[in-house]
Amino acid sequence: MAKTQQKDILTRVQDLGSEALHKLAEVPGGSKLMDVANETRTRLDDVQKKLRGLDALEKRVAKLERELAKKPAASKTTASKRRTSARKPATPKKPPA
Repeated sequence: MAKTQQKDILTRVQDLGSEALHKLAEVPGGSKLMDVANETRTRLDDVQKKLRGLDALEKRVAKLERELAKKPAASKTTASKRRTSARKPATPKKPPA
């Protein structure tokens, strides 16, 4: 009994929503709002597709990190810069005139 009442309420809400959308197209500026809503849906679909591609990239990065961790660390030789022991003489600062 409770399920049929709930279904009736949900059906009524759905009907009211569809009526409101039909009326919205008739309101001045409503068509622009509908266009923006449809465009937003399209953009969100594109973002979802790109985010799904990130999963594959994350798996590849994790695989590369594991392979890199398995390899022995190569000895790093850094070329040190030659430093001269002689410094340039400091020029005395003149007081402002």
